[in-house]
Amino acid sequence: MSPPPKAPVSIGWFALGYFACYLPYSALTKALSLGALPGMSAGLPGFVLLPSTALATLVGMFAYLAWSGAFQHAGRLRVGPVVLPWPGRWTFLSGLCTTGIIATTTLAYTFDGTSIVFMMLLMRGGVLVLAPLVDAVSGRHVAWPSRVALGVSLAALLVATGPGTELRLAWVAALDWAVYVVSYFVRLRFMSRLAKNHVPGARERYFVEEQMVAAPALVVLLALWAFSGVGGAAAQLREGFTGMFTRPTLPVELAVGLFSQGSGIFGGLVLLDARENTFTVPINRASSVFAGVGATLVLSLWLGLPGVSVRELAGAGLVTVAVAVLAVPGVLEARRKRAVPLSLPPAA
Repeated sequence: MSPPPKAPVSIGWFALGYFACYLPYSALTKALSLGALPGMSAGLPGFVLLPSTALATLVGMFAYLAWSGAFQHAGRLRVGPVVLPWPGRWTFLSGLCTTGIIATTTLAYTFDGTSIVFMMLLMRGGVLVLAPLVDAVSGRHVAWPSRVALGVSLAALLVATGPGTELRLAWVAALDWAVYVVSYFVRLRFMSRLAKNHVPGARERYFVEEQMVAAPALVVLLALWAFSGVGGAAAQLREGFTGMFTRPTLPVELAVGLFSQGSGIFGGLVLLDARENTFTVPINRASSVFAGVGATLVLSLWLGLPGVSVRELAGAGLVTVAVAVLAVPGVLEARRKRAVPLSLPPAA
């Protein structure tokens, strides 16, 4: 007799894993950029930080896929007698979008004059706006709790960035935000088309092939840019590659990369849930916003950095409301099942 199939892991557990990785990822990135860690005399610019974190992300990706046996879900390419796991055309493009997301997310927490929670709400708000657009383009039905949660999440963004706030967003930060949002739009579109369904193996294959592309592409593109000499960022990238082994902060930088990869794994699994993007995106975004608030509190208590503002706390509170709204259908369904009386067979 074959064993019963394993129950699918709840999206809530993936969201918890995302939170657990994102909190130290964002906190350590901000601390490194400010030079706030013990023993640091100056902060690390974002482009100096990217090479070491990207290499750690690459190692973490291969280690996870090998340990989990996930490579078996990827497509195959035969090169002579050797058969290699290989991505498809669309998952390759989605992986490149994920490359952009990884890089812009790390850079976002290194800009001067912006807090973790502020940048997080700004970037998450952009993706929240995209969710119903992608669902509409994909022809997916959007349930009412998802619509309400989207509205509440957008309200959180407006509270944190509305009138009375001092918006100091340099052009490079604005460009970073734009690349992040566009990358997410394309990625969500590919997800909806290829993986957010109930076809056996579709999500697993998409997840693995996207992961196979994202981290290697990031390392290659950063290296090409570093040694091309184009722009001021190229010099910082070269410093990042050539000087990483002389920096005493290298272990922390590698930890940032590993936590970034963990965030990518759990965050991707949340988004790949078969339900509509207007449901999965707020859960994904809420987990990271909670992590951002937690990271800011940790940095405040640990290193004496500024804490979370009242506006940012209000925004996080509204995100909590959005998550509660999304939980309504599951709670109602569970109550309905408990209320149905068991039908007993007639007595013999």
